[in-house]
Amino acid sequence: MIRKFYTNIQSGKGITALYIILLSYIVLALIWWGVLLFRQSRQITQFERSTLSLRTDSLAQPVAYQLELQRIQKDEHLRTFKFFGEGATFMGIILLGAFFVYRAVWKQMRLNSQQQNFMMAVTHEFKSPIAVVKLNLETIRKHKLDEEKQRKLLDNTVREADRLNQLTNNILLAAQLESHKFKPVMEMLDLSGLLEHTIITLQGRITTHTIQAHILPQLWIYGDTFILELVINNIVENAVKYAPKDSLISVRLAPQGHFLHLEIADQGPGIPDSEKHKVFQKFYRIGNENTRKAKGSGLGLFLSERILAQHGARIRVRDNVPAGSIFEITWPSYSTQSA
Repeated sequence: MIRKFYTNIQSGKGITALYIILLSYIVLALIWWGVLLFRQSRQITQFERSTLSLRTDSLAQPVAYQLELQRIQKDEHLRTFKFFGEGATFMGIILLGAFFVYRAVWKQMRLNSQQQNFMMAVTHEFKSPIAVVKLNLETIRKHKLDEEKQRKLLDNTVREADRLNQLTNNILLAAQLESHKFKPVMEMLDLSGLLEHTIITLQGRITTHTIQAHILPQLWIYGDTFILELVINNIVENAVKYAPKDSLISVRLAPQGHFLHLEIADQGPGIPDSEKHKVFQKFYRIGNENTRKAKGSGLGLFLSERILAQHGARIRVRDNVPAGSIFEITWPSYSTQSA
């Protein structure tokens, strides 16, 4: 019994139940305090009336008697108003404070849960490429393979090393952004060329999906090449994680009026409307970490949103028709030639 209660406390259920019990006790104690005060006020009124009726001059001076009765009733009304006012004020302060305390505690519990899920996901993300790299290298070392098999193993090793490098970059960049120590190296860059190069690299690493690019040439923006390449990698690989195998991932870059739009569309299950704004939160991932099949750390979209904000760009997600999601990035300005 004690162990079960302790487990509920750790999971947050026990804390919520205990919080509700304590809050209920405080509210009931306040209500009972009010009831006692009202009873006391009624007793005071009855005592004053009985004392007034026993006075020998009460019948001789009926006008003074009525005035004294009115004073007693007025005092009772004032006490009642005072009790209601103080009780309502205390109740409001208690409930308002309880709301803010509960919200702060709940946010902390949710953050702890997300951090725990992050550690589980990152541990798995690190172990998988390390295990593949180790197995490939041991295979090459222990066996005499023909050139074609050896090349495939080396290519696979490089892909896993790139994946491990990207995960490491995400973690380091997230820490720098949180501490406000990261300063992007801004320069005029050919976004069209950067996007084409990144797509070619991704397609060479991703064999389960087809990446289709529609990129207008010579579209220049002011930004950091390294972290914008990281943004593109994160969003495309996020689409790969959730989209069905052998499905199409579409990348489009084109100007619309004074704005430059980049759209990355997939044919996955899509994102519910209630989750669309949450997917850019740190560590946030849809579903439960223990039952979720898709890999990830919950940092990719968070980093993408923060990086794009530093570039004055905006990212949002909308539904793809008939199925899937479209991540749309909008730059407020662009150029058709380098400065």
